[in-house]
Amino acid sequence: MGRKSNRAKEKKARRQEERAAMDAVCAKVDAANKLDDPLAAFPVFKKYDRNGLNLQIECKRVSTLNPLSVEWAYELTRANMQTLYEQSEWGWKEREKREEMKDERAWYLLARDSDSAPVAFSHFRFDVECGEEVLYCYEVQLESRVRRKGLGKFLIQILQLIANSTQMKKVMLTVFKHNHGAYQFFREALQFEIDDTSPSMSGCCGDDCSYEILSRRTKHGEASAGHTHGGGHCGGCCH
Repeated sequence: MGRKSNRAKEKKARRQEERAAMDAVCAKVDAANKLDDPLAAFPVFKKYDRNGLNLQIECKRVSTLNPLSVEWAYELTRANMQTLYEQSEWGWKEREKREEMKDERAWYLLARDSDSAPVAFSHFRFDVECGEEVLYCYEVQLESRVRRKGLGKFLIQILQLIANSTQMKKVMLTVFKHNHGAYQFFREALQFEIDDTSPSMSGCCGDDCSYEILSRRTKHGEASAGHTHGGGHCGGCCH
């Protein structure tokens, strides 16, 4: 009985440890989501003045954005991505995409020109993936007139900065394999790696999937690599 009792105690202790670890992860995500402006401490990143561009950068929750800005972001996403979606197993689903972009958890980086007109954006969220606190980038979209001027890279660097400052473990995103320019941009220019949760790595679907999940660890994530607690769920937030 003693040996069996010890095993039960050890199992209970492990469950309690995993629960405590998950609570700590969720606390970090909740704290990040309570910020008024994740960029407030980094005013130098609120301006992009190079390569002929003079832009102001703002970071806001979707609930505080002008609905016209959200509609502009949707239309830009549709113009840039609809064909790529239609070439994938997902297809383009307007209602689902609109709901995703208006979800209460959505944050937006917006770049505006001198007339305050939006020209580029990133939609991201603070979330939990497989037991780790992450910043998940849903979209990075630029109008054609501001492309190839370093702005896209700058926006991703801001996401990395925000992820570091909020103690997220990594920045994650999904990219279509057939979107060759974007795939090369993230893998080579920004040094993102194929994440362990990507279909090609996890054994789920593999080559049959039209997308990869990419990630890049933050300084906080690098320091704690190898210490991820089991029992965390993949794809889900703390509610």
